[in-house]
Amino acid sequence: MAIYTKRGDRGETRLYDSGSSQRIRISKDSLRIQAIGVIDEANSYLGLCLSLSEDKKVRRFLTNIQEDLFRVGAILAGTKLRFSVSKTLTLGKEMDRLEKSLPVLKNFILPGGSLLAANFQVARAIIRRAEREVVALSSLEPIRPEILAYLNRLSDFLFLLARKVNKDIGVQEQPWKSK
Repeated sequence: MAIYTKRGDRGETRLYDSGSSQRIRISKDSLRIQAIGVIDEANSYLGLCLSLSEDKKVRRFLTNIQEDLFRVGAILAGTKLRFSVSKTLTLGKEMDRLEKSLPVLKNFILPGGSLLAANFQVARAIIRRAEREVVALSSLEPIRPEILAYLNRLSDFLFLLARKVNKDIGVQEQPWKSK
C-alpha cells in the first residue's frame, strides 16, 4: 500500500462530516486542520519524550496520553468517538501525586534543566498551542468541553512532570528574576 495518494496535492484533505457521516473535502489551512495538526505535533513530541524516559510508569502514562491525543484528533476530524471526563480526572490525580513530591514554587521558573525535563517543557508549550487552536475552532463549531479541559490539564501535568524529572536527578530549578 502506498503512503501517498496525491489527493492532498491541491491543499485539501478529507474528513468526516459528523452530521451526515460522509467524507468532506476541507482546506488544509482551516482552523480544524490547524487544531488537528497541532494535536498531532504534540503527540509526536511526546513520542520523543517517551523515547528519552527510562521510567516505566512515566512511559506507560505517556503512551496512554498519546492514545488520548489520537482520540482527540479523530474527534476533531469528525468521528463520533467519545472522550471521557475520567481522562482529565486521571491527569488531575497524577498531578496531585506529583505536586506532593515537589517543593512549593515561590517564583516562576525557567524551562529547562535535564534533557528530558526540557523536552517535557517543549511538549507543554505545544499542548498550550493546541489548546489555543482548539479554543479558536470552538468559536466556529461546538467542541466538547471535556477535550478543552483535558488539554488544559495536560499542559499543567507536563510542567509538573518536568519539575519531577529535574528533582529526581538533582537538577536545580532556575528561578526567573524580573529586572
